[in-house]
Amino acid sequence: MRFKLSRRAAAVAVAISITSVGLSACGGESGEPDSAPQGEGEGPVQAPEEPTTVSFFSWIGNQPEMQLLAEEFQKEHPTITIEFENVPAEQAAQVLTTRIAGNNAPDVAYVNASDTADYASRGAAVDLQNYIDRSDVVDPDDYVEAFKTFVTYDDAMWGLPMGGETTGLFYRIDMFEAAGIAAPPTTWEQFEEAAAALTDPAAGTYGFEMFAPESAYYWYPWLYQAGGDLLSEDGEVLFTSDEAREAADFYVGLAQYAPPDYLNSNSWDGRVAFAEGQVAMYMAGAWFAGTLSEEFPDIEGKWATAPLPEGPAGCKTTIAGDALVMMDQTDNPDAAWLWMEFLSRPETLARLTYETEGTLLPPLTSLLEGEAITQEKPILQGFIDLMPCGVASTVANPQFPRIETVLNEELGKAIYGEQSAEDALNNTATQAEAILARG
Repeated sequence: MRFKLSRRAAAVAVAISITSVGLSACGGESGEPDSAPQGEGEGPVQAPEEPTTVSFFSWIGNQPEMQLLAEEFQKEHPTITIEFENVPAEQAAQVLTTRIAGNNAPDVAYVNASDTADYASRGAAVDLQNYIDRSDVVDPDDYVEAFKTFVTYDDAMWGLPMGGETTGLFYRIDMFEAAGIAAPPTTWEQFEEAAAALTDPAAGTYGFEMFAPESAYYWYPWLYQAGGDLLSEDGEVLFTSDEAREAADFYVGLAQYAPPDYLNSNSWDGRVAFAEGQVAMYMAGAWFAGTLSEEFPDIEGKWATAPLPEGPAGCKTTIAGDALVMMDQTDNPDAAWLWMEFLSRPETLARLTYETEGTLLPPLTSLLEGEAITQEKPILQGFIDLMPCGVASTVANPQFPRIETVLNEELGKAIYGEQSAEDALNNTATQAEAILARG
């Protein structure tokens, strides 16, 4: 199974802003969920006696492993048929929004985990807490805290994490050796020194690769490492804090060590520059390890991974992932839950993450701490080690996706040199406050 989270990051950023507007009609006047709780009862959920179809909306439904899992599920539950509704990852958020607005939502959707709170807050998703309380499979305490944060809204879980990744540093061993750099940088100062030493525009080589269309997501680790945050617990905008300014100045300043021809690319397309030795350092999630091994086997042994350098607040990195949500329009909640529960079994999550050809991390601590994952994919050890440093790159505020779109645009302008990092933060803060005020 292929997982290209970063390939769809830019498209998703745009779609999220549409999602936030389009879902506004799904909830009550207050914008809060208005559906009755689902899943009330005692003991594990039982399959329906009558034939029932569960529609499953995702960009992974045409994968052989998913087809096999559906067959296995239907053997266990003969009255339930899984109907796959496949959509390209880049279009998923917008298509789902249209479906919801048209009162034609699927029963279960596979979504970016960070979108869960938005669906929940607008009444488009089902509060899963009753189902989870009845389940012998789903153990909330086993989920990695950052993954769990993504799917939690108003102290309840509205989604089930399916897998994801931490963000780490990839570096070219051969380019480091040629520049006389003995080891990957461990501090911000070392990082900039290495980036400068590895940059030679005349030779067409650069120290670091940056992507303006994904500027917000790749700024977050620096922000957290500086001790900053996006919004306070009471919803106050924190973009103009001293920590945010420090992180933005440093991050935007790194553009001088990045190949200008790739500034307008996304991190998926930019992988070629790293593979061809044009760029020495590349910041990405675990997905990139699998991509390098699969697509560029000739450079095996010429690259390695390391934790991101630590900032004033120490070790911090972002976590991204996907989740299952039950849509509020479902007529078959119990059958939908059984499918979600089946996909959330530890053995199934292993099959959908590290036991496939990709390099996804499972969302369960028990799997991450087991021996099987590093035996199957040794390259994942460094990303597993980063889990304690992980910060869920979302805010439990349904307005935040729209704010993030603004932040992405403003930081992107700074990376292009059209404005300063400080102006980018000030402009974002002004627009963010207006968005929050509108509610």
